[in-house]
Amino acid sequence: MLVSLSIKNYALIDNLQVSFNNGFSIITGETGAGKSILLGGLSLVLGKRADLSSLKNTDEKCVIEAVFNISNYNLKSLFKTEDFYYEEQTIIRREILPSGKSRAFVNDSPVNLNSLQLLGERLIDIHSQHQTLELTSNDFQFQIIDALANNDAELQNYKSELKLYKSLKKELNELLHFQAEAIKEHDYNTFLLNELVEANLVVGEIELLEEEYETLNNVESIKEKLAESYQLLGEEQIGIISTLTLLKNSLQKLAGMSSKYEDLFTRVNSSLIDLDDVFADIDGLQENLEANPSRLEEVNVKLQKLHNLMQKHVVADVPELITIKNNLEEKVSYTENLDDTIQKKYNEISKKEEELNTISQVIHNKRSEVIPSLVEQLQSLLKDLGMPNAQFKIEVIYGNDFFANGKDALSFLFSANKGGSFNELKKAASGGELSRIMLAIKSVLSKYIQLPTIMFDEIDTGVSGEISNKMGDIMLEMSKTMQV
Repeated sequence: MLVSLSIKNYALIDNLQVSFNNGFSIITGETGAGKSILLGGLSLVLGKRADLSSLKNTDEKCVIEAVFNISNYNLKSLFKTEDFYYEEQTIIRREILPSGKSRAFVNDSPVNLNSLQLLGERLIDIHSQHQTLELTSNDFQFQIIDALANNDAELQNYKSELKLYKSLKKELNELLHFQAEAIKEHDYNTFLLNELVEANLVVGEIELLEEEYETLNNVESIKEKLAESYQLLGEEQIGIISTLTLLKNSLQKLAGMSSKYEDLFTRVNSSLIDLDDVFADIDGLQENLEANPSRLEEVNVKLQKLHNLMQKHVVADVPELITIKNNLEEKVSYTENLDDTIQKKYNEISKKEEELNTISQVIHNKRSEVIPSLVEQLQSLLKDLGMPNAQFKIEVIYGNDFFANGKDALSFLFSANKGGSFNELKKAASGGELSRIMLAIKSVLSKYIQLPTIMFDEIDTGVSGEISNKMGDIMLEMSKTMQV
């Protein structure tokens, strides 16, 4: 309950302290007496946005403080969620600085405006003329029925599943869009991939092929040079090996005389051994070297293909081509398997629709069950409020589409006169009638929704006399279980 309200430097108020009792309190006064200012200050504490026009003296800050006793209202979980410090006697303070900035505190800890608004909704239900107009909206009418039906848990579950459902639908649309684009590229990607697969790419192959090409393309020249080298090494009289053998024999005779001569001998002998190996290799190369035009053409074609592919894909070597091939394989494979992925997504959506349908049906059934009781209670209260012929025709129609609060369409019709036609509230009820209907609804809701405090602002608009007294009686009755 609201225990007290303190207002400093707000609108026309310098300094005001008001204490409230549990039960029923009435604030009266002529037009301009400041009733709305009091309500405005309380609204700021509950999270309404503020500006410099709120300040009476723009050189000083405005401070509004409200004290609430929340011991019996199960708000500990909200305080924990919003990271508030919980106290049974909770103090909310709002400060508006001369700079135009505002600050909010719950039990002296700073809080943001969104969190303050969440707490405010749980502390006070402020009914204003504006809210009377909300009575004609479908959303508000659903809130009335769902409060009586105790659909809180079901609606939270539904909204959570609906969020997942919409996310799945979005993913499906993205997949379908991607598939449409991928199909356009699929044939070309497959063509590119086949080219690279047929090229049988091997790391290091191009260097070997270029070497082989140089050899096959210059067979006669190579054979000529090898023959010349063979002759220079192996000529019997003046060949390098024969001459070096004579040198070795001469140094061998000196090797035993000094380590210097022995070193010379060793070096010449080592060179001779190497040259013998070179001579044998040249001999082998000559024997195996033959012109092979068909192989030359084959190597040339393969090299040309590799160079064309590198030029086509703008890369410098075969490893980069292999990377491109692997990427293309992934793209082609993913595109070819997209149908399976999309079907799985359809299955997920279908399963989620079944879950939503189940929850929606429960919500619908609970709404349908409480509507007769709601109609009966409203008509009974309105009879006491001077509307003996008031009738409601309320119906929830289960549809095919998933809306924000289920699959129901709501028909909330009203007739003020006996035998009169039913119409929407905004067309069938006058301002005074709407005020009485709203009070009746709040009276009914107070039995189902636990609110620490409910505040009516000009609930008697458009009514007077005995009806006003009856309104007071209803609010007095409500105050037996809550602060009004």
